Parts: sequence; structure tokens; C-alpha cells
Amino acid sequence: MIGTKLGRYRIVEKIGEGGMGVVYRAHDDQLDRDVAIKILPKGALDNESSRRRFRKEALTLAKLNHPNIEAVYEFGSQDGVDFLVLEYVAGPTLADTIRRGALPEKEVAKLGIQLAAALEDAQEHGIVHRDLKPTNIAVTPKGQLKVLDFGLAKLLRPEANVPTTDFLSATESLAGTLPYMSPEQLRAKPADARSDIYATGTILYELVTGRYPFDGTSGTALIDAILNVPPPPPGRLKHDISLALEQIIVKCLQKEPENRYQSAKELLVDLRGLTRSASTEPPARHPQVQKQVLKISAVLLTAAALVAAYLGWQHFRTLRAAQQRIMLAVLPFQNLSGDAKQEYFSDGLTEEMISQLGRWQPQRLGVIARTSAAHYKGSKERIDQIGHELGVAYILEGSVRREDGRARITTELIRVADQTPLWSETYERDSADVFAVQSEVASRITQSLALELLPSQQASSLRSPTKDSAAHEAYLKGLYYLNNVTGDNYERARNCLEHAVELDPNYAPAYAALAEYYWGTDKLPPQVAMPKAEEYALKSLQLDESLPEAHSALAGIRFYYNWDWSTADKEFKRSLELNPSGAETHRVYSFYLASVNGADYAIREIRRAQQLDPLSLNINTSAGWVFNYTRQYDQAIEQCLRALEIDRDYVSAHDCLGEAYLGKGAFEEAFAEFRRAASGGEPVRAVGLARVYAMMGKNAEARKLLDKFTKDSKQSYFPPYLFAAIHVALGENEQGLAWLDEAYTHRDPYMVHLKKEAAFDPLRADPHFQDLLRRMSFPQ
Repeated sequence: MIGTKLGRYRIVEKIGEGGMGVVYRAHDDQLDRDVAIKILPKGALDNESSRRRFRKEALTLAKLNHPNIEAVYEFGSQDGVDFLVLEYVAGPTLADTIRRGALPEKEVAKLGIQLAAALEDAQEHGIVHRDLKPTNIAVTPKGQLKVLDFGLAKLLRPEANVPTTDFLSATESLAGTLPYMSPEQLRAKPADARSDIYATGTILYELVTGRYPFDGTSGTALIDAILNVPPPPPGRLKHDISLALEQIIVKCLQKEPENRYQSAKELLVDLRGLTRSASTEPPARHPQVQKQVLKISAVLLTAAALVAAYLGWQHFRTLRAAQQRIMLAVLPFQNLSGDAKQEYFSDGLTEEMISQLGRWQPQRLGVIARTSAAHYKGSKERIDQIGHELGVAYILEGSVRREDGRARITTELIRVADQTPLWSETYERDSADVFAVQSEVASRITQSLALELLPSQQASSLRSPTKDSAAHEAYLKGLYYLNNVTGDNYERARNCLEHAVELDPNYAPAYAALAEYYWGTDKLPPQVAMPKAEEYALKSLQLDESLPEAHSALAGIRFYYNWDWSTADKEFKRSLELNPSGAETHRVYSFYLASVNGADYAIREIRRAQQLDPLSLNINTSAGWVFNYTRQYDQAIEQCLRALEIDRDYVSAHDCLGEAYLGKGAFEEAFAEFRRAASGGEPVRAVGLARVYAMMGKNAEARKLLDKFTKDSKQSYFPPYLFAAIHVALGENEQGLAWLDEAYTHRDPYMVHLKKEAAFDPLRADPHFQDLLRRMSFPQ
């Protein structure tokens, strides 16, 4: 092949050969660069169907773009020769390095981090190597590790087509491959990400000790050892290896996949932790020392403190004068427990992390709300894409595993600009002790990250809200159901939260969540629900005055039910003082301001909510309502269309859009949107349709809907305010005023919009209507 050309590539020299083909260095005459050409084994692609499949899969591999992965440039075929064009990586393989003997632990950790980072990127793209070994890993002269031949094992040898006996006999002839194969591969079971982690453990073992984990004079003996014999601990062969590295290697080499690291991200976190501890602590091999280390690991509050402290140490010194806020997103923690029923735990920890960080440095650190972050649950998008979409400079991501009464949490803080991990931590505690002790947390932060660079923080930010693990469990389930309102979940939320406060009568956040439930339910009349909400909000504040969620709930009650405008304003401001990242508080406060003549301030608040929760359907639609209330209909239309770009079937956005078109006198467009809103089956979303029927002169259709609402109201609560709006649209002003009196008597929350709502413009000159406004004591 030397000197021949394949397309625009001129073969220069042979540089390797293996089961996946012969590799040559070639020169790309068009781009004037060296590349690697892998000539695939003859017959590997023996028909056009397999060639098409290979080309399709090769395109997937070409999407891998990571500094530690050899890039795939092209797949071609010429004169019966099938070949791949790859990045040319100059430098020895890890196999060459291993032949020179075992490496120092520091070098092993450095290479292991690069290898795990490569696997993490591939796993995020759904790609498994399947044939990871030292001969498939190169190290450049500058020390950069490059993984070669990603995914080719599957492309050239689809496992589904290989019988077990053939597979085993074939592996015996693959020198240098069998020692790195996982037990499940030897049993001809499908390889997944954990198979690559097993191979990584074998490579790390070899780098540390200079030998394989298993000996075997024949392929059969080696297979038996891999399947049935535990490897000797590497510390027995290399006495200066740290306990931490030994534990990492042993965990990678577990026989059962579920006992290994479940993802390269988990492995990467522990390897990075190894490099930090190696530079500050001597090896700790005694079991009691290890136990003490686990005891002082803080799970949730420590991680939140580390994020804030790091950002303070790294950035707040230079930004202090400018008072610039850094924006951070906490992505949903991955549930690695293998049990979907544990989702509430990982979701709950994510929400608590967001809440803690939002309160940590409220004037300097802005935290994206849970709703927008939740869009990236299970997402394969790159960190820089997510950061751009959310408008953040930093991202915190993590995972949670619960098993055998233990909770293992990994966290990693990443700078979006260059996707650089700034730090990562792993915490392991009993599930019954997921809250950190305040002094323990403060001690850890002070020692690790120079907390003195940050101003003092409220004590409540570090205080464990409950010591009762069962109460905390019930609280997390309640939050999960509140945030996933489908079917009977809303009622499930109430049951869980009530159980939480039964178990711990001093659990302030659980009372605040109960206040949120009663404040937001549409299953009860306001005069029943709102006093319960008030009771729980006040109880929460009695236990913890610094809880922003409790102040926000009380603000909503004072606004929507008591019509105590000054107290509501005070409570909104107090909540946002404690947590300026409270997107939902900004949203409701914008409605308050729109209702009391603060148009400019209302728009400012809803814009802040959008910045903190840019992908929230509710917040983007609420922006439309704010513009409707302030009679800026074109801007309202723009905001509603923005929400519908996220979810074209979101009925509230169609309802809001219909209101905007109605305000502009575009009846046909309003009718179309109101009809879409009514299609969701919610009675209150059909009110706009009844109004537009009336305004278009289709009174019979309007009355038909009105009769239906009247009938339905005998079974469940229907706001009197909305009956009033329909009657006014029909020109029946007296009936409209009578229903408004009813709404006033029953403290209908919709009444807060009476001063600004366009639906009631025909009544504004009526003394009866003016008396209503006066009784509600709207601020002037």
C-alpha cells in the first residue's frame, strides 16, 4: 500500500495492525496534513447493506469531538478496499508505556482522568468502545491521552450475530484483548458503558502494578479467572498506592456491572478527588481513617456551600465594586439507583440545592429556577449549549445513588466558557443523615475554600431544617408531586407534606410547602383554602423567619385573599431580599404590580423572572398576561408566541393570546385561540370562548357555555368573577355587577385584577363598580 492513493490520501507508512484492521500514516494532499488510514479487514463489509450500516454508524462516531478521543474524518471505499480516515496521533501507546514498568500514582491519576473524560463524552453520545485496551490508547509527546478506535468493535463484529462459543473462541486469538474484557462480554451479553469502566479498571491496575489483574497460561484459564476469581488488591503488589486509588480500581473491576461505577462521570469525579487529596493528604490506608473520612463528608448543604464559596474565591473579589451577578444553573441530579421510584429523591435534592444556592449570596449569585433546569433532565446537549440557552456562566451537575441505607452524591462545577470542570466532590452518608451538621459544614468550607472572602451569611442557610429522616423523605416526595402536577399528584403532595409535619412538627420548609399547596389549589373555595394557607405560612415563619418560600406564600395570600396591599408588597420584597433568584416570587410580584398601577415595575419583575427561568411555560405566559393587564397587546402576543414555541399545546398561552387579540379587536384570531384553550377541558379556559362568542354577536353559543358553567359550579368551585366577565360581554351589566358582589363576598382571587381588566371597561363609570374598587382599597 505504501505510495498508493486512496482518494486524496497518499499512503506514507504502516504504523499498526490489529483485529480492527491495518493502520497507515497517510498525507491529505488537499488539506496538507497527516491522517491515519485504517484499512478494514477484507470481508468485514461483505455487502452493500453492511456497508450502508457502517457508513451510518461511522457518521455517529464522527460526531464525537473531545480532546481525548481520536477524531473520525471520513469513511470511504475504493477498488474493493474499505477504509476509515482518522486523526493522526503521534506518540507511543499506553502498551509501550506499560512495558517500561509501573507508573507513579500521580501519573496514573492524570492518565485515568483523561481516559474517564473521553468515556464520559462518548457515553453522553450513547457510544461504547467495547475494545478498550492499552494498544488502543495513545499518549502524545505533550502528555495528552487519545482513545483510538471508538465504537469499531461493534461496527465490525455486531454482538447479536455472534454465538457464545464462537465469541469465546475468537477472543482467545485476540492477544492483548481478552485481559480487558468484562465478565458480561465473555458471557456474550451486550456490552454497555460499565463494560468500558471494567476495561478502564484493568488498565489502571496495569499502570499501577505493571501486570494484569489476572494470570492465566491459556485463554480458557484467563476467562475462568475473569469470571470467577477476585483480583489481588493492587496495594498488595504496590505498597505505596493510596487506599483511595485502590478502592477506585477495585470498584471498576467488580464482576457484576451494577456494583461498578455506573457511568464514567462517577469514575471521573473520584479520580479528580484523588488528585486533590494526593496533593494535600498522606495516603490513608487504615479502615478507621477511611470511616472518619466518610463521616465528615457533607452531602447537600456542603455541596451548595462549596459552589458559592468557590465562586466567591474565584470571582467575587474582582466583581465586588461592579456588583455584577454571576449566573449559575443546577442541572437535575441523575438518579443512578436503577429505580424510577427514587426520582423524587434526586429531584428533591436538586430543588433544595437550587434553594440553598439562591440564598447563599443573593446579591452576587443568580440561580436559574428548577423549571428551566428540568428541561435538561437526561439531555445530551453540551455544557456550552445549555449555558448559552440558559444565559449562565457556570453549571453544577451531579448524581445520586441510594442503596443499602446509604446515599452517594457526586457534584461537579463547570465553567461554561471553556467547559472546564473547576472542582468535583463525592459525598457518602447514611440516608438517615443527609443533612450536614452546621459546624461541620462551616469547618469544611473554611478549611477548603477561604470563606472569609464572602460576607457573612444567614444562619438558616446552613441549618438542618429537620433531624427526622422519614419527615425529610415525605417532604421530598411532596415537592416531587407539587412539581409534577398530573392526575392525583396534587393531592398526593398534600398527603406527603402533612405526613412530614406530623413526623416533625417543627419542619419549617414543609409548612411553607403546605402553604403553597393551599394557596394554589383550585379544588377548594378561597374562603376554605386561603385561611389554611395562611395558617401554614405563619407557622413556617414562626419556626424560621428567614425562609423565603414562606414569605412568598404569605405575600400571595395577602395579595390574592386579604387584599392587604401594603403587607403583600412588604412580604414580596422580604422574600426577594432573602432569595433574589426566586423566579416564581418575581412572577407573582409582577402581577401584584400590574394590578396596582405599577406597569413599568411589573414589566421589570416579569423580565427578572424570565431571566431566572427562561424556559418556563408559566413564566413566559405570565409575561403575556402582564402586558395584557397593562394594555400592551403586541408585546403580549410576542410573549405568548414565545411560550408556544416551547409547547404549542400549552392551553394557558392560547388563552392569554386570545385575550391579547381580543384587546386588539381581532375577534377571529381571538376566537381561534380561545377555542384551542378550551380544548384542554379546563372550564376556566373556556370563559374566553364564551366572551368572544358574545362580542361577535353569537349570544346563543355564549349562553350555552354559560349554562354549562352554572351546572358545573354546583359540583366544584367556579370563580364568580368569571361569571361576571361573561355577563358583561353579553351586555348584561347588572348581572355582571351582581356576580362581582358575589366575588367580593367570597374573596375571589381574580378580583385583584378588577382595576385593570379590560373585560370590565363597560362598567368603569358605574357608581356601583366604583364603590367596589373603593371597598377593595386599591393603592392610588
